[in-house]
Amino acid sequence: METSPSNLPDDVDALRAIIAAQADQLAEQARKLQSRDTLIDKLKAQLAVLKRARFGSSSEKMDRAIEQLELALEDIEAAEAEAMAVSGVLASSPTADPAKAKPSRQPLPDHLPRHDVTHQATCTCPVCGGSDFIRAGESVSEVLDYVPASFRVVRHIQPRFTCKGCDTQVKAEMPSLPIERGKPGPGLVAHVLIAKYCDHLPLYRQSEIYAREGVDLSRSTMADWIGKASTLLEPLLVKLRDHVFAGHRLHGDDTPVPVLEPGKGKTRTGRLWTYVRDGRPYGDAIPPAVCYFFSPDRRGLHPRQHLATFSGVLHADGYAGFRDLYEPHKPGGPPTILEAACWAHLWTPPTLQG
Repeated sequence: METSPSNLPDDVDALRAIIAAQADQLAEQARKLQSRDTLIDKLKAQLAVLKRARFGSSSEKMDRAIEQLELALEDIEAAEAEAMAVSGVLASSPTADPAKAKPSRQPLPDHLPRHDVTHQATCTCPVCGGSDFIRAGESVSEVLDYVPASFRVVRHIQPRFTCKGCDTQVKAEMPSLPIERGKPGPGLVAHVLIAKYCDHLPLYRQSEIYAREGVDLSRSTMADWIGKASTLLEPLLVKLRDHVFAGHRLHGDDTPVPVLEPGKGKTRTGRLWTYVRDGRPYGDAIPPAVCYFFSPDRRGLHPRQHLATFSGVLHADGYAGFRDLYEPHKPGGPPTILEAACWAHLWTPPTLQG
């Protein structure tokens, strides 16, 4: 219940009733905040437990649970901040919790560019009206801001010259573009690819975002760019795979991924195969790298095809498709691929259990 100071009654008992009602409201808000604080602490504790178990069994389920808890924490903390702002609990309030009113602030990153905005004081002294000032230093407050990404049109200008001796036309060659005879520059193509595959932003949503900036990029147009960019990046992918499989030690694993089946209204389970080359724990200075393969199923022929040119140590789990790789290629000869079994899948004999 809110009452304007100008509308306060003159009766003492009525004033006491107003004060008592406001005290009850404040107590109720305090109880709600305390309840939310308790829930936040509980969720944070659950989140910590799940993060510790992240690399245990069923890590995909753990990841999904962690994401849901993080979303819940975001909503609760945002609601708490809104409630504090509405109720007028400011950092300068004497009743505010010092730990929450003045959170520790880390310095802003040094590598970010600085944009100075100078706020000039009034030209006259507010006390005596004088206008003759001596500079006595300055106060600097840094605020982290964001400038949204923007489109631009790059004009490639090719001046033409005519040879005075033979009238030959001469001009500079145009740099190659990622899409032949297309409009997108390399930065735009890279941005669309990263938004789709790293930030999981579908093309139709990207189209809606760009439309707000007055740029019409249809989903089909960007899909065409992605298809052509895939062909353009194929040589780089080959080099990356050659680099990964040239190492002597390799880590391999697969994970299930849901794949849409157009026209059937459901998904099927595909497989994403991952192979990692990382010799840093062994003092290897060669840069680490990872490559991925997709397959519609988990048949053993897929790892055999992936590792057809690899020779060395493979660190993997006990999947039968991997075990077949350790067989000798020639009768009596050593295997081309040596097994480094994953201890997370170590089998303990029943006689040693308990």
